[in-house]
Amino acid sequence: AFTPIQGEPTPPDVVRYLRTLNRYKWGILMVVIAVGMLAAMYASSLRPIYRSTATVMVEMGKPKVVSNQELYESFVGTTRDYFLTQFEIIKSRELAERLVRVMQLTKHPEYDPRQQAKPWYAAWVPEFFLPAAASGKAPSEEELVESVTSQVMAGISLQPVRNTQLVKLSFESHDRVLAERVPNTLAMIYIVSDLEARGDTTRRSMLFLKDQAVELKQKLNESERALQDFRERERIVVAKGVSVSGAIRQLEEIEASLDDARKKRQDAEARYNQVNIARQSKAPATLESLPLVQNNSVMVRFKEAEAEAERRVSEASKRYGPEHPKMVAAQSDLKAVRDNLRRQVDAVVEGVSKDYEVAKANEASLERTLARAKVESQEYNRKEFTLARLEREVASNRQLYDLFTQRAKETNTGDVPSAIARVIDPAMLPKSPSGPNKRNIIGIAMLVALAIAVSIALLLEQLDITVKTSHEVESKLQVKAVGVLPRMRPKPGVAIERLFMEENHGPFAEGIRSIRSDLLLSGIDSPQKVVLLTSSLPEEGKTTVACNLAFAFSQIKKTLLVEADMRRPKLAHVLGGDAQRTGLSELVAGSAPLDECVYAADGSN
Repeated sequence: AFTPIQGEPTPPDVVRYLRTLNRYKWGILMVVIAVGMLAAMYASSLRPIYRSTATVMVEMGKPKVVSNQELYESFVGTTRDYFLTQFEIIKSRELAERLVRVMQLTKHPEYDPRQQAKPWYAAWVPEFFLPAAASGKAPSEEELVESVTSQVMAGISLQPVRNTQLVKLSFESHDRVLAERVPNTLAMIYIVSDLEARGDTTRRSMLFLKDQAVELKQKLNESERALQDFRERERIVVAKGVSVSGAIRQLEEIEASLDDARKKRQDAEARYNQVNIARQSKAPATLESLPLVQNNSVMVRFKEAEAEAERRVSEASKRYGPEHPKMVAAQSDLKAVRDNLRRQVDAVVEGVSKDYEVAKANEASLERTLARAKVESQEYNRKEFTLARLEREVASNRQLYDLFTQRAKETNTGDVPSAIARVIDPAMLPKSPSGPNKRNIIGIAMLVALAIAVSIALLLEQLDITVKTSHEVESKLQVKAVGVLPRMRPKPGVAIERLFMEENHGPFAEGIRSIRSDLLLSGIDSPQKVVLLTSSLPEEGKTTVACNLAFAFSQIKKTLLVEADMRRPKLAHVLGGDAQRTGLSELVAGSAPLDECVYAADGSN
């Protein structure tokens, strides 16, 4: 009957958990009900919270500064950054503190601790652990403003509307009127604060621009005066916006004259070289054949005269003899013409030489004059650089002065102020409270209590090492359970040790029969005549099981029940008989035989 069992599966964890919950179900239910009742009492004691919302549209814009981007550049973030910045400004402590002072919330009963009653626990809690109001200490005005500001900031919430410039400005309070006024007032304070800030910026900008304009005007006057002094000192003439000096004009004229002189010299030199080549041949016909001689108008006439004289000589030679007076006259005329022709050739050649000398001298003179003019031009270039620098300085100062003067006039006249935001839907007086949600509080409390109670039950199950079921016996001891007996409460006057005989058809008797059958079946191959019942601790049911099992076996065969409890024997009292009669101790000691130590139980075998 006590052979270890093998291969029988243990129940899964889910089954064990369900059995545990079933065992603790009434305790869990009582905990959930108790927590639900406490949560209901707490929720009913909470004050209603009212919520009101105003819809505000934030405009996209920025304050104007000096408009020239080349001079001043301001950082411009993305549109998302701009709106996030405005939302943080709306939630800022500065605006919240301004709201508290404007609405005088420090005197409102909702926030003024001096107008609030002391809590019920103030009489039992030391003053050190109580807030200033509950302990009777009056806070200062600054501490009160700071405290109320923190409470107001905690009640303010912003919710931007996606893909729009709208933002939902909400406030929660126990006072419905206050819940309506705070969002509207905060929106107006935000708008007015932005206008004031931009007004201060405009005034500071105007003062700055005026000061800069005066300083730039002085710099402009000084630069113009320096420019004019330099022009007068260096005798620089300004015509049609271009500075022209005598040195530059003279340099240009000399260069033009030098170019002409070089061309004339080159022409004269070419003619002079032709003449020298012709002279070296020492033939008068060579000089006469030169183009410059033949192209001479006087030489043309002399040639014509020579041709005419030769014609007359030719005609006279045909008609007259060499000594004839007409022949002599014709030859005399031809000779005179040829002498004139030679003299004219000499004159032309001499003129070419003189022209070459004059052209060469003129070119040299112009080169010397050009060198002096270049020296003067270099000096003027240095002056021109200084002049350009002074003119640039004047132009820059004038541009800055005009810019600041124009912007100062615009700032002085004032830009049309535009609000950074406007209220689209003002907050309305709430008709019903928005919280607290008592059902949710009670439901969440009961769910939390259920979770905690279940967790505690499962924890107790894990910590509990006692054996409660036959399955636990088999799993922990690795032996087969012979049977299970129900917990019984016998009727008055009936001993539980004789319950099998007194209630033969009850569940307890059936459990005893099951144990008897199991023991009989386990001894079919090798019949067992002795059954021992024992336990680890007293009062665990050894006597009860032994008596009832003996009564069950006595219905089948003769049975001997031996009580081995020497210190506290109980069977004699239960089964009847004298407690002082001979028993097991006398049998073991050998002072009495077996027959004297065995007694029959009434009504059994």
